[in-house]
Amino acid sequence: MNEKIEFSNRLRQAMADAGYAASPSVLEQEFNLRWYGRSISNQAAWNWLNSKAVPTQDKIQVLAEWLKVEPEVLRFGEAVRHSVQEYRQRWDEGVGYLERETFDAFLQLPAPQRKLIREVILTFAQVHGRASRDIAADETRQK
Repeated sequence: MNEKIEFSNRLRQAMADAGYAASPSVLEQEFNLRWYGRSISNQAAWNWLNSKAVPTQDKIQVLAEWLKVEPEVLRFGEAVRHSVQEYRQRWDEGVGYLERETFDAFLQLPAPQRKLIREVILTFAQVHGRASRDIAADETRQK
C-alpha cells in the first residue's frame, strides 16, 4: 500500500470511530469549522478520503484534534508510534545521571569541539563493534 491509501484508511476509520460519516461533505464542514485558514473545498476533502492527497501537517493537526487521535497516528499509523515509543523507552532506560550530565556538557560546547567529540565517540564505537565481531567470529571458529 502507499501512504495516500493508508492515510485515507486511517482518516475514514477515525471519522467512523468518532461517530461521523466518512463523506467529503461531512469532512469539509467539520474541518472548516475548526480551521482558521482558507477553507478547504469539497474536492479537497474528497481527495483526502479517496487516496488522492494527504493534507499538510497543520491540517492533520486540526483533523487529529477534532477526531481525538494523535496526529502522528493519523498521519503515519500505529506502527510508527510504537517504534518511536520503544526508541524513547530504550533511551530513557539506558541513560543514567552521569550520561545526562555528560550530554548537557557536550551540548554547551562550541560546534567545532562537539564535532571533534562526536568523531572520537564514533571511532571508539566503530572499533568496539569491530572487536566484538572479531570475538564472536573467534568463538564460532572454536566450536
